Amino acid sequence: MVHFRLQAGVIFFTFVVLFPLLCLGIRSIPSREANTDAVEVLNGFRFAEAPDYRNGRDCPVSTTNGRLVSSCDPSLIHIAMTLDSEYLRGSIAAVHSVIKHASCPESIFFHFIAAEFDPASPRVLTQLVRSTFPSLNFKVYIFREDTVINLISSSIRQALENPLNYARNYLGDMLDLCVDRVIYLDSDVVVVDDIHKLWNTKLSGSRVIGAPEYCHANFTLYFTAGFWSDPVLSGAFSSARRKPCYFNTGVMVMDLVRWREGNYRRRIEKWMEVQRKTRIYDLGSLPPFLLVFAGDVEAIDHRWNQHGLGGDNVRGSCRSLHPGPVSLLHWSGKGKPWVRLDAKKPCKLDHLWEPYDLYVRNKKGYFYAHNDPQSMGLFTGSM
Repeated sequence: MVHFRLQAGVIFFTFVVLFPLLCLGIRSIPSREANTDAVEVLNGFRFAEAPDYRNGRDCPVSTTNGRLVSSCDPSLIHIAMTLDSEYLRGSIAAVHSVIKHASCPESIFFHFIAAEFDPASPRVLTQLVRSTFPSLNFKVYIFREDTVINLISSSIRQALENPLNYARNYLGDMLDLCVDRVIYLDSDVVVVDDIHKLWNTKLSGSRVIGAPEYCHANFTLYFTAGFWSDPVLSGAFSSARRKPCYFNTGVMVMDLVRWREGNYRRRIEKWMEVQRKTRIYDLGSLPPFLLVFAGDVEAIDHRWNQHGLGGDNVRGSCRSLHPGPVSLLHWSGKGKPWVRLDAKKPCKLDHLWEPYDLYVRNKKGYFYAHNDPQSMGLFTGSM
């Protein structure tokens, strides 16, 4: 009897205590079966189901034959985005824009990073994505906020202090090791071109990331006077081969093999530790990236990040497009298009975001997503 109680206690401890610590993500794989069961997701709204976009003639022929799509398939394009209740409407619109303009939408695999303590649980968010995009290949990972919470310092805008803003630092740890490259996109973008063009960006030499650079921006504004007056700190940009240029971290092509080999996650964390002791910048997750990568980025055409459409980080004023062609619109800054549209105070460019919005109001006061428990499975991460 004593032996049986001891054995039962071990089983209880393993599943109740240890198992949640191991499950860093929840995996959802496409299911073509319809399900009429419904589950309440969030108060107030629901999303309409997106059209079913299919591959063109020149796309790789699917070899799955209805089986689950593995993220290790070398023919896939990988996109990573965050997924949370506050910016959910933007994330859904961003995904819709990507697959709508992609020449091979079925060859895209989305990696969604959800906060551990979000008001909408990762499981509920998974169900919502599945109901909105029934044929989408994706996986949802839980981002444990305690991983980074002690490294975050105060910013000029509270939204920039959200731990999920730092999830991009941990993609190399969270995503499967077989995923050797990924496009990271913020939740406030819409893509109006074929994402395959961005995916084909070559990272020359030993470069780890590619992004549109803006070398005419006043780089000194991103760091405090105390940083520039300290020769040790400002010496990070003193290398003769390194001309620091501003780049926006909301759109990046990342080589995860080089990222892991160079332990770049730890390099970024070290600068965040410096910030906690001596304030060297006022923004959130951007400056540590600049400190590590500025001047050593593969320059991508500016058309792939027409950023700043949300205005500055305090007032959220209206902005116009930069000169030149556009492949991606980015509402970085305080103002978000869905907020301004709902308030009936939109900027002119907010109407370019509107066609990708799948948000639908429900008079009953809540919205539903199809509940497909068979497509849910637990994913054990490696962080």
